[in-house]
Amino acid sequence: MARTVVRALVLLVLVLAGCATAAPPASPTVVPGAPPSSPSGSTTAPALERGRALLARGEMAAAAGAFRQALGAQPDLLEARAGLGTSLAAVGDLDAAVEELRAGLRRQPDALPLRIALARVLVARQEWPAAREELERVLSAQPDLLDARYSLGVVRYAQGDVAGAIDAYRRVLAADPLQPDARYSLALVLKLAQRDAEATPELVTAAEAGHARAQYFAGTAYAAGVGVPRDLTAAVAWWFRAAEQGVPQAEQALAQLRQVALGRSRRPPAESQAAVQAFADHRASLWKQFPDLSANAEESAGAALLRAGRVAEAVPVLIREAAALGEPAARLLETLYEQGVDGQLGARDARILGYLQSAAAEGRRAPIR
Repeated sequence: MARTVVRALVLLVLVLAGCATAAPPASPTVVPGAPPSSPSGSTTAPALERGRALLARGEMAAAAGAFRQALGAQPDLLEARAGLGTSLAAVGDLDAAVEELRAGLRRQPDALPLRIALARVLVARQEWPAAREELERVLSAQPDLLDARYSLGVVRYAQGDVAGAIDAYRRVLAADPLQPDARYSLALVLKLAQRDAEATPELVTAAEAGHARAQYFAGTAYAAGVGVPRDLTAAVAWWFRAAEQGVPQAEQALAQLRQVALGRSRRPPAESQAAVQAFADHRASLWKQFPDLSANAEESAGAALLRAGRVAEAVPVLIREAAALGEPAARLLETLYEQGVDGQLGARDARILGYLQSAAAEGRRAPIR
């Protein structure tokens, strides 16, 4: 959580500086009344500019020094104070960050950027009551700050206020329905409150928006038939999408289902057959990504791409087909790993090696020597 907090703080300060180089949050914090970003003065302006640049590059210790220098010349400089708090939090000195931000608020009690930054550091320190107090003060002054509203949902849930967390997330989504993080968080709180009929549609919506963890949980919901009709084919599709975004639980879910399909578990034969069919359905669905190819029951989509000379497209499709228990695709990958394709794919490709190693670990292929 601390890294998420620090990233949010960095974005806030960069937005205030007017020089953000990363994409801003879906609902950026815009607070009226901030002082000019480039004050006059031979000491303040260069130090502030240097702090901005160092902050943007992630050189937090150096940024803290620059912001301290700017504050030495102009103690009420809001951007420098927020930058200093952010920099200190990023290097792990949360106590000093809180001290600096509170010092700024003693001088400027109405400075909402400082109060938001303080709330986030307090969240990182898991000081929930203090964080909630700061966030509620911010929102009483400016109710449309969605980033603060989302953070309030986090804090309320941490305090056991499930209804309050749900309300906070729903208010964010009412203002901005395209917030996948808020939708995912809402779904999780609903799920933990055992309100699965409400949680699963929210998970699926977040999954469709590309949220990796939501994709994993959507797969789990479909696999168990929780909040939706049981659909193992849909579960496999969501787990593959989540696994390709690096969610290890999705990889594990697919590995376990492969063991069921291969008859290596204690599941009834009907469940093994259902798993076999789900993987077969998934392999068949891959043809839809390539409408220019004619689907052929005797050939896999990856093999068709390879035959058409589209090697760059063929390899990831073959890996997915093989991971979905496509034996022809698995054999093709072994050949490609050993021989490559002249001018298009080198032998011993790292992606293919990764698949072969995972298959060997599951006992589906011989170990790589």
